[in-house]
Amino acid sequence: MSGKPALKSDELAVGTAVRVVIDDVEVCIARTEDGAVHAVNDVCTHGEVSLAEGEVSGCSIECWLHGSAFDLTTGEPQSPPAFEPVAVYAAEERDGTIFVDINSTH
Repeated sequence: MSGKPALKSDELAVGTAVRVVIDDVEVCIARTEDGAVHAVNDVCTHGEVSLAEGEVSGCSIECWLHGSAFDLTTGEPQSPPAFEPVAVYAAEERDGTIFVDINSTH
């Protein structure tokens, strides 16, 4: 993967999410309970708010404003009121850094 460094690994605890901006794209980077790192577009497709401020549960992130949850691997909404998916970006953790490729979407 040829991504850009987004943040240091120790800046992302298990079960949390962080908002970063990569080339003017708002990205939500989340670490699930199993330690896996995922990256999705940070803007909820329903309410235009930051997903990184929401709660990571299992392999999804829930929007704090209206409760829509999005699958972190597919971007698909898992509950209303959102019906449109968020973009999913390639993410990789290596040498203590998390890299994200915003040009590699799923």
